[in-house]
Amino acid sequence: MSRRFLLAGSLGAATASVAVALVAGDRLAQGHPVAAVEANPAASEHREGVVPPSVLRVPLCAPGSLVGFADNRVSYAVTVRRRAVAYRAPGAQPFARFGRLNVNGVPNVFAVLGARLDRTCRAAWYHVQLAMRPNGRTGWVRASAVSERALHVHIVVDLSLRRVTLYRGAKPILVTTAAIGSPSTPTPTGHFYVNQKLVAPDPLGPFGPAALGISAFSPVLQDWAQGGPIAIHGTNESGLLGSAVSHGCIRVANDVVMRLWNLVPTGTPVLIRNA
Repeated sequence: MSRRFLLAGSLGAATASVAVALVAGDRLAQGHPVAAVEANPAASEHREGVVPPSVLRVPLCAPGSLVGFADNRVSYAVTVRRRAVAYRAPGAQPFARFGRLNVNGVPNVFAVLGARLDRTCRAAWYHVQLAMRPNGRTGWVRASAVSERALHVHIVVDLSLRRVTLYRGAKPILVTTAAIGSPSTPTPTGHFYVNQKLVAPDPLGPFGPAALGISAFSPVLQDWAQGGPIAIHGTNESGLLGSAVSHGCIRVANDVVMRLWNLVPTGTPVLIRNA
């Protein structure tokens, strides 16, 4: 099998068939039917991958070298090609298996935290964040099992201000008021990523027209469908924006969630904080 350059993959826009997630914070999570909806083909999921120069130009790269990624200007994500196995360490202690599509019928995507390089300074393994409990769960996947891409936006959710900000690099390009989790069903804090983009069956329903699924799970609603995943989604109660009223999800205005849908690829980092 041919080896791939570290994070050098370039993927074109594609129309994907998606299903509505059972996200925590909405009545749909308690058992209402799931409907498949076709995504907007004009909304590209992928941008051209860019290889970090510092990785390509390592003068002496010993086999097994580790490279970490911590840069607000660019981040990286990988998408499962056919199937992938997550290991606790490269090649050791497998603990989870993933197909090309997740339970909602959309591609399995992981956020890249770092890589283990081979002797040619190409990625042999990726250290990734996974969309599973406990929040922030990480693992290692083989580079040959995934395709790579670079991302240039990230989201910050400030719970204390009840505000969502989308950045391109260091520049804010969208700022909006949000409803957040109530004191009894709080929105979890931490570093996450957008693991799926979903279309709601009823654009006038509690989800609004769409949702950006996040790799976070409710800290209290563990018995809900799919484990109580969190999302940024629209709402049919715009008067509650700015309040702490949800079961953990982050609600924004419907026109805003559609802007986010078009601007935010899966894999985009999401920081949820209290201050």
